[in-house]
Amino acid sequence: MQLKRLYSLTRRAIDDYHMIEEGDRIAIGISGGKDSLTLLYALAGLRRFYPKHFELEAISVNIGFDGFDTSEIERLCEELDVHFTEIKTQIKDVVFDIRQETNPCSLCAKMRKGAFNDKAKELGCNKSAYAHHRDDVVETALMSLIYEGHFYCFAPVTYLDRMNITLIRPLIYVDECDVIGFKNKYALPVVKNPCPADGETKREYVKNLVRQLEHENPGFKDRMFHAVTNGLLPAWVPGSSPENNIQAFGSVI
Repeated sequence: MQLKRLYSLTRRAIDDYHMIEEGDRIAIGISGGKDSLTLLYALAGLRRFYPKHFELEAISVNIGFDGFDTSEIERLCEELDVHFTEIKTQIKDVVFDIRQETNPCSLCAKMRKGAFNDKAKELGCNKSAYAHHRDDVVETALMSLIYEGHFYCFAPVTYLDRMNITLIRPLIYVDECDVIGFKNKYALPVVKNPCPADGETKREYVKNLVRQLEHENPGFKDRMFHAVTNGLLPAWVPGSSPENNIQAFGSVI
């Protein structure tokens, strides 16, 4: 994927759902993966010519595993003129050693989001940006049907009332295959996730299921994405107010 196409898809999502307003200060969650680094590139580039002025902060939460080296990410942020902050935490110790969670992902995610949002507020940010892409939308909707028995997906824009911060997802129109192509073309400094639970989650199972369904039923992903965006979910109606998509801090996003 060319940088110009990344800008185009990202800007379309931002405009459709009014994700950015004049004077916003946006914290980008940098996990070290291809998705968050692609989002960093997209917003850093759009910042130069988007009609509404906004500022960026890049924040990475280190949960405490050995081997999580952010030095190359910090170098990329310097090149893109984005201030980078790494938060060092003891989340790994709490989740895996003290509590010995059999299903660690939920608690870990809540603690990471808490640390991220606290730092975002400390840095004066009124918005945060996550790198969920088009495939994440499809997989989340399918997970909801399989495991919860109802049709649901995270919103493009969500107001976190207890933190007084608005969460945006500017990559929702970008396919994962395009993110992979962008990562390879621009040699993004991806940091491998050192968590032992990586790749063993329900989401990984659903990702493989979506791949199989798309192979057996070409166009499945497009139809699922349309089912999310066709207006049945109020939060996905273009132009809907983020105040109507309120989520208590600490709940699963």
